[in-house]
Amino acid sequence: MRRHSLELWGGIECTVNRVGHRFHDQLRFAGHHARLRDLDALGSIGMSWLRYPVLWEHVAPRSLSRLSFERSDRQLKRLRQVGLAPIVGLLHHGSGPRYTSLLDPGFPEKFAAYAARVARRYPWVRRFTPINEPLTTARFSALYGHWYPHARDDGSFARALVNQVWGTVLAMRAIRAVTPEAELIQTEDLGHVRSTPDLAYQAEFENERRFLSLELLMGRVSPDHPLFDYLTEAGIPERELERLVEQPCPPDVVGFNYYVTGERFLDSRVELYPSHVVGGNALERYADVEAVRVCRRGLLGPTALLQQAWSRLGLPLAITEAHLSGCPEDRARWFSYVWTGAEAALEAGIPVRAVTAWALLGSYGWDALVTRGACSYEPGAFEIRGRKLRDTPYAGFLRALGRGTPRVVEGGWWRSDERLLYPPWEGALPASAVESETATELEGLA
Repeated sequence: MRRHSLELWGGIECTVNRVGHRFHDQLRFAGHHARLRDLDALGSIGMSWLRYPVLWEHVAPRSLSRLSFERSDRQLKRLRQVGLAPIVGLLHHGSGPRYTSLLDPGFPEKFAAYAARVARRYPWVRRFTPINEPLTTARFSALYGHWYPHARDDGSFARALVNQVWGTVLAMRAIRAVTPEAELIQTEDLGHVRSTPDLAYQAEFENERRFLSLELLMGRVSPDHPLFDYLTEAGIPERELERLVEQPCPPDVVGFNYYVTGERFLDSRVELYPSHVVGGNALERYADVEAVRVCRRGLLGPTALLQQAWSRLGLPLAITEAHLSGCPEDRARWFSYVWTGAEAALEAGIPVRAVTAWALLGSYGWDALVTRGACSYEPGAFEIRGRKLRDTPYAGFLRALGRGTPRVVEGGWWRSDERLLYPPWEGALPASAVESETATELEGLA
């Protein structure tokens, strides 16, 4: 059978987020550092590229003058031996080691100094994701207060975001001084927000904000940008935004991470919801829930959202994380859903490069946003039992895809009415969701 034009990429969950004084390290929870043979298992899938960490917190936990690359040396050497090309990540949902933070004025320069050391150590690495999902990390750390430095205001959010973006610019400059052909694979969440009509203004703001880190990197956030005033009113000096316009660092590939929870619905009818999903803004209270759990029309889906991103950014795209909690069969159904959605976007003329099977070794504590350590475990293509790695049926599904003999797996709870947990919202899809030439097809997907 003909190999699909899409490439199959992979990745392992590698968050090192800080909560208070404690670091929650996914790779240590999984025991991956002690099992070089994990990489043999990953190599058996047949992927072309693997998102793989060489994390700041691991290599330079105490000082930039005291770096330890020994573990990364072994791991990257083994990756090459099993035929996997790495997309190296340097900071994954982290705030950096203890001697910095997302709000540290010196964060960008410190991060770039670390990136330079990595590039000199591994000049053969061609692809980098210096900071994973800077917008999401800024939200969780500095707007919602879940992670260190636990701020909850727009000023801290804006500073955390701009620090990460400028840090990425400086990091890629340092990397390209060593490896001029190095590519930036910049990841962000592929989300979307719908709402009841009275909250359309909030949904519009959040849908605009989802592209902010990328457009900062692209040098697009000038005074005529819709969120320029938001950033300056939050305390970002205009000169810092001008600097990003003057010294852009557009991604070579924009990688979007797509989860069933990424599409949200804002509902002012708070009496219909349990208290733990009710929050709000400075003006009013509302519930913020997964759209799939309340919208009768279901998900907009990857094809529609990739179309939106392409129309907005005009850069090559990839899905850089696709994963679903649940049984192995549901993980295969979800990946098939995302893969066929990305393929439809590719056939419609959108330059989608790849779809990435994420969390191949599983993940810990994400049902509590990794705020309580390894309180739960969710397998991936492999599962860890007694510190030993075992295949799941999902691994076989991915191997077939890697061989170029995929099979479409139909179904999925997100397509049935059983997914609805709240009184269903019957409203139509927003105009922005069906603005592409593939609108008719997208209605069928939703």
